[in-house]
Amino acid sequence: MIKQIYKNNLILSYKDEGSENEKVIVLIHGFLETSETWADFSKELAKNHRIISLDLPGHGSSSLYPPPYSMCQNADSIIDILNHEKIKKAFIIGHSMGGYVAMAFAQKYPEKMFGFCLFHSTPFADNDAKIKSRDQAIRRIENGEKDDICKTHSKAVFADDNLNIFTKEIKKGEQIAKEISNESAIASILTMKARFDRSEVLEKIKVPFLYILGKKDNFIPYKIYKTMNLPENCKVSILENSGHMGFIEEKEKSLKIINNFLKNKLY
Repeated sequence: MIKQIYKNNLILSYKDEGSENEKVIVLIHGFLETSETWADFSKELAKNHRIISLDLPGHGSSSLYPPPYSMCQNADSIIDILNHEKIKKAFIIGHSMGGYVAMAFAQKYPEKMFGFCLFHSTPFADNDAKIKSRDQAIRRIENGEKDDICKTHSKAVFADDNLNIFTKEIKKGEQIAKEISNESAIASILTMKARFDRSEVLEKIKVPFLYILGKKDNFIPYKIYKTMNLPENCKVSILENSGHMGFIEEKEKSLKIINNFLKNKLY
């Protein structure tokens, strides 16, 4: 079911699936994505759980909030949904940029989650090279090259080995990305660029933490977890045949990892 709430005349849109009696999982999409990116995956998760998958501000059917943009602002949008639905706590899953939102949520609202997962993401801030790359992307969008960025990005998020396997999914991702406005895409880039290092938040987290990485990821090197001081109640899972879209590239394995983690750590 598609739902919307209104705050300061702005729309926040989300999908609510599954049983109302189960513990809630919140799915947060990544850059140039929407809740629709999760569609096949969330449908499977909803067989055993209640799933909330939102359109972050400026994505899908959600309004772009006014600047200044921040990950905390995105985290606030999740709280708005949880409060509206009278959900006391949730398991938060953040994909890529959505993981940055999940980290902001973990810092600002730790009492509102009973566990969380970074899916192809990192708690670290951008390094100088990444900041330079984001500035270049903004200039390209301003110069009318957003469609080219969408086309390149929709392929780059998949492992090189999987490009011929997931042609339909790549095309769908490209279309979703193209429907996001230039203003919203730039706002997301500025938000990612401005975020700060939250690795200390991760180190001190008290709830169970699941870290899923792709061995063939073009964006997040899978060995990055070895550079972190991970919390005690943590599980790291590596998807051997995935790039940056493991919930599509290895859907069944990803579902098994999450369901087993929830069963063994939380239920």
